Amino acid sequence: MEDNKVLKLIYTIFVGVLIAIFIGVGINTFYEAPKALKYPNELNFTSKEFTETEKAAEKLYQKQNDEYMEKMKPYNRNVSVITLIAAVALMGASILLQKRIKIIADGVMLGGLFTLLYSIGRGFASENSQYVFLATTVGLAVTVYLGYHRFVTDHPVNKKPKKK
Repeated sequence: MEDNKVLKLIYTIFVGVLIAIFIGVGINTFYEAPKALKYPNELNFTSKEFTETEKAAEKLYQKQNDEYMEKMKPYNRNVSVITLIAAVALMGASILLQKRIKIIADGVMLGGLFTLLYSIGRGFASENSQYVFLATTVGLAVTVYLGYHRFVTDHPVNKKPKKK
């Protein structure tokens, strides 16, 4: 009996992790990030002072890298929005499933929580403090509601006895 509880816990965590990975891989597959730059090979193994050509190549690389970093900010914000929506949907689905298939509902809930953490992390990468605050607020509200719904309203102590 005890082995079954441990196995259920491992399974629940595994489902949660796989759901979060699925969301991340899906976004990466269908919403590609801006292409990262490769550092110029001619600048990689230089132990001497840069020549004028190498200085120009370094300066061009820095300019292009700055442009890439600017493109990544809205990309990170957009990924954060997509994952935030997915996290809220997953946590909502876990509420709907909790009466039918508790172990799957728990895995979906964990997947939603992991996805929510990923969303907030990507929000930080967007370097937009107002968006990060909004994403964190939504995450907090959804998590508190989910915790209340899952652990307080369904608790046997809180249920009223049925009248006969």
